[in-house]
Amino acid sequence: MRHTRGPREGEFITIKSYKHDGSLHRTWRDTMVLKTSENALIGCNDHTLVTESDGRRWVTREPALVYFHKHYWFNIVTMIRETGVSYYCNLASPAILDKEALKYIDYDLDVKVFPSGEKRLLDVDEYEAHSAKWHYSAETDRILKQNVRTLVEWIEEEKGPFSKQYVDIWYNRYLELSRRQ
Repeated sequence: MRHTRGPREGEFITIKSYKHDGSLHRTWRDTMVLKTSENALIGCNDHTLVTESDGRRWVTREPALVYFHKHYWFNIVTMIRETGVSYYCNLASPAILDKEALKYIDYDLDVKVFPSGEKRLLDVDEYEAHSAKWHYSAETDRILKQNVRTLVEWIEEEKGPFSKQYVDIWYNRYLELSRRQ
C-alpha cells in the first residue's frame, strides 16, 4: 500500500472513489494517515470536505477512521458518534495509493453496521443496475460476493476495525497527532 515516499504518519492524503467505467465518483480531502504498511492504510478524517461527481460539496459530521487493504475488496469507515460507533463498509476494489491520492473502484454494495450491532446490506438494486450497465464480469461478481461473506465474518467476530480496542487505539492516536499539528 505504501508508495515510494510516504505518506507518513500525521500527513494528509486525498481519497478518490471511481465507478467501474472509470468515472470519478467522490473525493474526500484531508484524511490524516495514522498507519501505513505494505498491505494496509489506516487514517482518520473529521469535518472533511467531500466532493461528489456532480460537483456538490458537503462536510463530514463526525470523526471517522478509514481502513483500506490491498488484498480485500472492501474498505471500512468507522464513524465515531456520541450515540455510539457505527460502520459503513464499501464493497470496492483493493485500494491503490499514488502521489495524487488513495484510489479505489466503488462497486455500489455497502454493509452498514449500527451501534446496536444490526447489519444491513445496502444498494443491491444499484449494484445490479451498474453490473448490467457496465458488464461486471462473473469473476468480479464472485469476488465481491465472497468479500461480503468475509466482511460479515469480520463484523461477527469483531475482527480488526470492528473491535473496540482498534477504535480506541486509532482514534486516540488521531487525537494525539491532531494536538501536535
